[in-house]
Amino acid sequence: MAVDAGGVHRANYLVQLGSDARQSVTRLVRAPSHSRRAEARRALARRWLGLAMLTAIAITVLMFAADVAVIRLMPPRGTPGLWPIRHFTDLAKSEYVMAVLAIVLIAVLLLMPRLSGVSRSVLVAFGVRLQYLFFSVVVAVLISETVKYIVGRGRPFVGGEANAFNFSHFAGTEAFSSLPSGHAVTAFALAFAVSSVWRKATLVMFVYAVLICLSRLVLLAHHPSDVVAGALTGVVGAMLVRYWFAARRLGFKIGRDGSIEPLAGPSWPALKRVAREAFAP
Repeated sequence: MAVDAGGVHRANYLVQLGSDARQSVTRLVRAPSHSRRAEARRALARRWLGLAMLTAIAITVLMFAADVAVIRLMPPRGTPGLWPIRHFTDLAKSEYVMAVLAIVLIAVLLLMPRLSGVSRSVLVAFGVRLQYLFFSVVVAVLISETVKYIVGRGRPFVGGEANAFNFSHFAGTEAFSSLPSGHAVTAFALAFAVSSVWRKATLVMFVYAVLICLSRLVLLAHHPSDVVAGALTGVVGAMLVRYWFAARRLGFKIGRDGSIEPLAGPSWPALKRVAREAFAP
């Protein structure tokens, strides 16, 4: 009886793919095991409280002293010359960012059964870091959507006039979902997460996040206080996910003082070699 070698190979591939997917999920949801997670939790709480206090002060000052003045300086909505900014701001649209990260994650998962040994370990390590980026954005966005719904702050000029205190709590409409800025949330969550994993990218990611925030003001999508609140929400979301990963020894280590540092990850030359191996006939 003839054996379909191709069919056997595909069956083995699917079995390995299923196993890899289960292991990936299991690692994420398993009980925390790091001995210093309590120290990390306390350090996280201190940093969060400090950020929250500073941001609350900044938001209050901006709402009373700057929000209306700043948005009155912006060009009217629909100004033709703003089209480059409209395209640029989409680089922090949460749906787009999460879709790109999800596609890359799926691609990594599909490649894993084709590799073994060191190459497989390199790809697994890269996949863990991608998971951290993805969930940092997801968690930050979920937090922001909840806050938007509760706060119900009107966007600039909703109602026909510049009003920094136009609220309709629990409205759940686009017009009253200004605080925090969703684009700022995504940009700062992604910037913090990427910088946590690849320190050399810190400056580039910070500039990206700040420019996204400025674009939201120019397009009259948000008040200055909205983007400050979005920046805090994005950073806090990414910090929470980083703690979750570190407590499970995934991609991060915890120092004696509770500080969280990235573990040594795969270099780009190593990833290129793995990609060549995975796509080799």
